[in-house]
Amino acid sequence: MKTFLTTLFLIACTSTTLQAQRKSELIEKIESLRSQLDSVKSEVLDARKNEKVAQARATSFEAQVSDLQAANNTLMSNITNFTAVSNKNSDIANSAIQSLQATEGKLRSIKNAIASNDSTIIVVLTNVKQTLGEDAKIAVSNGSIVVSSDLTSLYGSDIGTKLTPEAEAWAEKIANVLKANPSTALDIEGLSMTGDLNLPAQQALALSTVLQSKFAIAPERITTIGKDGNLKEGVQMKIHPKFSDFYLMVREEMKN
Repeated sequence: MKTFLTTLFLIACTSTTLQAQRKSELIEKIESLRSQLDSVKSEVLDARKNEKVAQARATSFEAQVSDLQAANNTLMSNITNFTAVSNKNSDIANSAIQSLQATEGKLRSIKNAIASNDSTIIVVLTNVKQTLGEDAKIAVSNGSIVVSSDLTSLYGSDIGTKLTPEAEAWAEKIANVLKANPSTALDIEGLSMTGDLNLPAQQALALSTVLQSKFAIAPERITTIGKDGNLKEGVQMKIHPKFSDFYLMVREEMKN
């Protein structure tokens, strides 16, 4: 009986010890689970925070992307407009360059014509001096070679209208200069101090008639006029390049 009681006691103690051990283990497990739960909760909170941060960043990135797309569209539009303007300006510049080149060509032609006229004047001046001699009254004025003579030498008197034989020989020398320079023309001016322009006009015409009839100078190369000599009288012959041809050339150049 005593042995049985002892056994029961031992069994009871053992059972109590096992129960106490299991309870302790359960408490440990519960604490462990609580710790894990707290950790999970902390991670969940961190995850939610990170999610919110990520969402905020995503929203910010979307806004930036939208802004960049808008800026890119504006840039592309500006590039397109700039290209159009650049092409237009290029066309305008090319047109301006072509216009300038054309104008330079016209000015070059006019300059060459002026240079040619100047060269002609130099040649004519040399011819006149060689033909008429150093004693002849020769001057250069406004692109013309001016040869002057008094009325008595040409017509025998101030009121004469017919050339003397000596004057015809002198007129032949003028004709030789004109023939040597076929690109020139001749203006004959009869000068009067009295205000009567009829007589000087007749005197100029008489010289022109001799040049045409006796020395074969084409009439279209000669013009005659009677004019007020401003206290001078006599005859002036102006040999010059054909200004009408020069004018027509310039006018034609300006049309093109």
